[in-house]
Amino acid sequence: MSSAPDRQLGPDLAIATSIGDAADVLVIGLVSGPGSSDGPDADATPVPVVGDGILDDAQLAEISASLTAVGASAGAGEISRIVAPASIGASSILAVGMGARSALDDPDTVRRAAGVAARTLTGVGRVVTTLSTVDLGAAAEGFFLGAYRFEEFRSDKTRSTKAPLASVALLPGTAARDAAAELDRARSIATAVAVARDFVNTPPSHLYPEEFANRARTLGETAGLEVEILDDTALIEQGYGGIVGVGKGSSRLPRLVRLAYRSGASDAKKVALVGKGVTFDTGGISIKPAAGMENMTSDMGGAAAVVATVVLAAQLGVGVDVTATVPMAENMPSSTAQRPGDVLTQYGGITVEVINTDAEGRLILADAIVRACADDPDYLIDTATLTGAQMVALGTRTPGVMGTDDFRDRVAGISRRIGENGWAMPFPEELSADLKSRVADLANVTNHRWGGMLSAGIFLREFVADGVEWAHIDVAGPAFNTGGPWGYTPKGGTGVPVRTMISVIEDIAALG
Repeated sequence: MSSAPDRQLGPDLAIATSIGDAADVLVIGLVSGPGSSDGPDADATPVPVVGDGILDDAQLAEISASLTAVGASAGAGEISRIVAPASIGASSILAVGMGARSALDDPDTVRRAAGVAARTLTGVGRVVTTLSTVDLGAAAEGFFLGAYRFEEFRSDKTRSTKAPLASVALLPGTAARDAAAELDRARSIATAVAVARDFVNTPPSHLYPEEFANRARTLGETAGLEVEILDDTALIEQGYGGIVGVGKGSSRLPRLVRLAYRSGASDAKKVALVGKGVTFDTGGISIKPAAGMENMTSDMGGAAAVVATVVLAAQLGVGVDVTATVPMAENMPSSTAQRPGDVLTQYGGITVEVINTDAEGRLILADAIVRACADDPDYLIDTATLTGAQMVALGTRTPGVMGTDDFRDRVAGISRRIGENGWAMPFPEELSADLKSRVADLANVTNHRWGGMLSAGIFLREFVADGVEWAHIDVAGPAFNTGGPWGYTPKGGTGVPVRTMISVIEDIAALG
């Protein structure tokens, strides 16, 4: 799966049976130890994480002595490079700090360590790692995603002179039951995350509603999905007032993409995915400040994640039916743009007074949610770079999760378990009254700034059909990293929340 067919999204990944004699670098982990205590009396001496039977006692002793000599630290993300013992075969050893020994129970510790190693080892040909003896799948994902690079629009003048990490051989641990299957799954998941990153990183000059829809069609048809695309004329004819209203200010008119995966099981649960696809957001007539507006290329991060996830669900053959409904629009100010004070009719008939044209994401999501609910799904997940209030409340790395109580908590718990760190948020009922309109059924924003993330979720709740288990994931900060890279997360598009959504889908397949 690739948003650009000729692009290699990550390094080659393979299972290794031994370190061999052709590795450029052996990547290992370091934890504080050697005991299991994490309290103040714990021995802070770094202990290599190498798995059982891979290195002998003499090799381990030599590695430990060299790491001590260079002052190696087990602090999370700290790196140390030493010459490898001649008997190992690798030219050098890169040790990555993983923190306390107990942190090894968290797969994201392995994922982050592998990502740090991948970012460090640019220009390196072949790497062998023992991080995979702790968790093979997490190590594979971390190396793949840590090595991710987006340079499509750079000339030779500014393109990196060092190639990204090319090849990683993973040594499985003794507990690995089916290493090949685990690696295949990890590779598929990491590729899907990278595809979502590519979409987000592609500038709006090259990714606009029609082009986004065409690329989604190609991915969907390649994966054997049912594909339907509504153009601007069809959207008007069928009453998608929210999508039309947001998109009509641009010369590049809106689209609605539907991608459906059928599991083939007669009793399969049905999961609906909806993602906000604003390919660029100026704010419309309620125009945004100029500073930082270039980051609004990321305002289709929810749509990117949803497209990648439904394709991934098909590739993994999950035992549920998954349908993605993806509205795509560009929010521009012009003589044809909607105005503050306009009233539009959402798909399904609810009328909305547009108080602020920069609260556009909820308008296109509302149409898509109503359409998705027409298929009678058991579960609905929508995700969007929806509100700056998400970052005010939770920072740039923690998605806010809202929805029906039980499913909201289930999604947030899974998100934390897989390292995307979603956090359950409430729906204070007093905010509902603040969405009343003077002239329509609803206003698209409240008349104050308090609880902005929550009131956006409450607005969306009005469009979710009764009986549907629903979760809304606000990824305004987590979908796009404006700071420096960390762990396996690069600057720019992150691919959040692809891994959350596929993990929830698999959980539904397993437990209903």
